Amino acid sequence: MQKITTFLWFDNQAEEAADFYVSIFPNSKVLSSSRYGEGAPMPKGTVMTIGFQLAGQEFIALNGGPHFKFTPAISLSVACDEQKEIDYYWEKLISGGGRPVQCGWLEDKFGLSWQVVPAELGKLLSGDGDAAKAKRAMDALMTMKKLDIETLSRA
Repeated sequence: MQKITTFLWFDNQAEEAADFYVSIFPNSKVLSSSRYGEGAPMPKGTVMTIGFQLAGQEFIALNGGPHFKFTPAISLSVACDEQKEIDYYWEKLISGGGRPVQCGWLEDKFGLSWQVVPAELGKLLSGDGDAAKAKRAMDALMTMKKLDIETLSRA
């Protein structure tokens, strides 16, 4: 069992969201679910929580009602080794009503923020100690929504 698990609050789409995310990432599956009983804040039988795993990392989603919404103050970051992987995750996570934001960030159809970034982003933005190179990489990054590894590398 992992020590820290990300817990995501949804209005009433926890099961739909878990199924959506599991369909995108390899090494992913739904692990468990619990349902509301009589006298609960949601109709009896509605999924209360659903545990799932994405790329080996465990999450729990809750159908908690409309009290809280996601904000970009927290996001899930997906480190990608090549452009093909960035393109895949970007398109999958934005499908069905998501929207691009900026600098590799997007918001999925449930309002959850994601960063789809090159695994080597830190190295690219450091410029290998060359401040001018680092600035060019940052300037290039700031013009992008979906990140392009080749453009960042050339900067």
